[in-house]
Amino acid sequence: MIETFGTPEALADAAASAVVEALSAAIAGGGRGRLVVTGGRSPGLVYDQLSQTVLDWGRVDVTLSDERFVPPDHPASNQGLVASRLLSRQAAAARFIPLWRPTTDAAACAAAAEAEVAALTPFHVTLLGMGPDGHVASLIPGAVGLEAAMDPHGARMCLGFDQAIGDPPLPRITLTLAALLQSQAILILIAGAEKRRVVEDALAGADLPVAALLTQSRTPVRVLWTP
Repeated sequence: MIETFGTPEALADAAASAVVEALSAAIAGGGRGRLVVTGGRSPGLVYDQLSQTVLDWGRVDVTLSDERFVPPDHPASNQGLVASRLLSRQAAAARFIPLWRPTTDAAACAAAAEAEVAALTPFHVTLLGMGPDGHVASLIPGAVGLEAAMDPHGARMCLGFDQAIGDPPLPRITLTLAALLQSQAILILIAGAEKRRVVEDALAGADLPVAALLTQSRTPVRVLWTP
């Protein structure tokens, strides 16, 4: 399941090609392409390539797998990263559906985004990173409410964690496992020996959030790794 690429650039080429193929097929079928993207360091080169790709971006909807409960102009905002690296140049015409909303807390934010995110399903392709603790999106070990978010049959698309979790430690909004599984394809982008070991441990049965994606048979998952 782990696909190896010699350089970050080669990995970005493969990931961007997979995204374009999925979105192009959806658009060619007469519909809209629906893409879920992620924050963090892993996808930056992918976003740079996609932003320069000629595609009917006006027929593409983009949302996030997770978000920190901060406004878009905050340095920790995933929306800010996506706006600057992906939704520019050719891809500026895409329609973006944010997870952050100007509400009182992360739980209210998730509730406000729920209907719009649900309307996007099924997603054509989802890009995820993975933390060294095995988290994907903001399905972070130790989070209060994680069990509900990890229910593969849960009714909610988005949930908020109001306590500060993760790195940086902030309240967060995340797509649930049930939402992520409503993807036609999932790409998990990782780099370095440590994260490869985490994936191998998850495949071997370790109780990690990423294992819920790697060991299910409903949605195709590719793990793209570079040293």
